[in-house]
Amino acid sequence: MTATPGQPEERRERRPGAGAAPGVRPHRRRTTGGLGPALLPLSLAVALAPVLVAATAGSFSGGGTRRWFGGGRSESQRAEAQAAKDAAATAFYELDTAQRDLRISIETISAVDSSPAGRKAVADFERLGRRIDEVSLAYITAVDAHDLDRDGLDAAAASRARADLSRAKDELQQVKRDLDRFAQSLGPQLGRAETQLAQLAPAVERARQALRAAGEALEAARGNGLRADDLAARLAALSPALTALNEGAGRHGVQETLRRADETLREAEAVRTAAERLPEQAAEIDRRLVSLRTRAQALTTRAGKVDPVLSELRRRYSAACWQDLQRVPEEAARAVRQAEEKLTEAKKARDEQRWADATSRLATVRSLLNTTDEAVSAADDRLRRLDAVSFDPQQEIERTRFAVRDAQRLAMAGRATPDPRHARPLDEAVARLERAEAGLEGRHPDWWHFLTETEAVRETAAEVVQDIRGTRSNG
Repeated sequence: MTATPGQPEERRERRPGAGAAPGVRPHRRRTTGGLGPALLPLSLAVALAPVLVAATAGSFSGGGTRRWFGGGRSESQRAEAQAAKDAAATAFYELDTAQRDLRISIETISAVDSSPAGRKAVADFERLGRRIDEVSLAYITAVDAHDLDRDGLDAAAASRARADLSRAKDELQQVKRDLDRFAQSLGPQLGRAETQLAQLAPAVERARQALRAAGEALEAARGNGLRADDLAARLAALSPALTALNEGAGRHGVQETLRRADETLREAEAVRTAAERLPEQAAEIDRRLVSLRTRAQALTTRAGKVDPVLSELRRRYSAACWQDLQRVPEEAARAVRQAEEKLTEAKKARDEQRWADATSRLATVRSLLNTTDEAVSAADDRLRRLDAVSFDPQQEIERTRFAVRDAQRLAMAGRATPDPRHARPLDEAVARLERAEAGLEGRHPDWWHFLTETEAVRETAAEVVQDIRGTRSNG
């Protein structure tokens, strides 16, 4: 066969890459302007033709077949390594996503829960984070160590890459499972934290609305001519709390913000309620001023009648019956004077709209008048009771004996012998009554002592009855 310079080139075009190593690009002869192979001397072309034909035929021999078999195994190992790389990349992505999601949960818990359990959750997450960093670094190192796209990657290198990447994937997946278990264990804590966070915005808004309502109520009170300076000061004192609420939980923490919102709400509502009650409070103070002044005047008149009562007591009864009442007229007059002074101070405080001071002064006036009223009434009551018992002491004695016998019957009910806890005070009460009766003998008996003794005996009997009934109801 006669070879021409174009025939070898033509065969190379039909069999690209024949005899080349896998991954090595076939080399083409340089052409000149698309006009075919470079022209050679005819004698040289004829001489080279048999060599080129032999080389072309040799490319289909056994040696060429062995090179193709070796390239197929390398490509299979490369594919397995690439699959391992893809699986590791998926595990890395899933772990990173889970860590990001859990970080949000941890931030929620740490913002709300400052207890030891909350601090432990944060510490455990940080420990897991360090482990995640370790396996992530191992994964990145494995990826950087093996270039699966390079030409000439042999089977051994591909196998090592597959093993390293599979190991990195297993570590990533194991840490992902640990992270999932940890996230599941945080369920109750996270639920509580989310509940508090859900309460945060409504609580802050309620506090703001309460402050606005308090301000509106204060303005309405001022529109009625009431200054309400103390309420205005209380409302102004809530300004720092409002500023802190506006700064939010990011700066002050969720629990502190919830606590401040609750305190602000209560105080603002108290100011609003007080402002709304101001007109009614002013009218009530006015009524009390008039009522207590009238009562003081009436008590002055009654105190002036104590001296005649004392004169009657002195004339008819022994000194023991009236000595403790000697200073009643003087004390009553002094108490009424003090009450009138406090009424003047209360009126001044009301005119100046110092409501707390006015209320305090009126309470003092009422206490003074109550004490004086009791002292003045005691003189009249003493004379009435002494007259009654001196006329018929037996009625008082029978009344007291009846109380003692009633207690004795109750103590013996359902028993052969009374309980010493009940028998002893009743026996002492009987003896005390007998001594009181004996004290009535003589020309000028101490009737007041007799009355106080019989009253004490009846009190003892009543205490025994109460104790018996209480014991039986519990038994």
